[in-house]
Amino acid sequence: MSNHRQGNARPKFALGRIYATPGALKLLERWQQGAHQFLARHERGDWGLVHPDDAAANEYAIGQGLRIISSYMVGAPEPGREKDVLWIITEADRSATTLLLPGEY
Repeated sequence: MSNHRQGNARPKFALGRIYATPGALKLLERWQQGAHQFLARHERGDWGLVHPDDAAANEYAIGQGLRIISSYMVGAPEPGREKDVLWIITEADRSATTLLLPGEY
């Protein structure tokens, strides 16, 4: 049985068109990481850092056609700095998925 943190090998839902905010793009560039690895985790049901209640809500949202959100740490935490977090949100109608920073929501 799959754990929501591990996800499945196959996508659980469609991502639609992919968008990214300037802040998200800068963060990924800073850490030299591609968006694809985070998008793959998101669509497989690995919700990252979200609270267990939010993970359960995501599982429910898949079947009900509701919005889905994941949260991931990007790079390595640096002493004296908050960790860099990336959010990914897929719209309820599955037309679009956006990568953004929490402060850009």
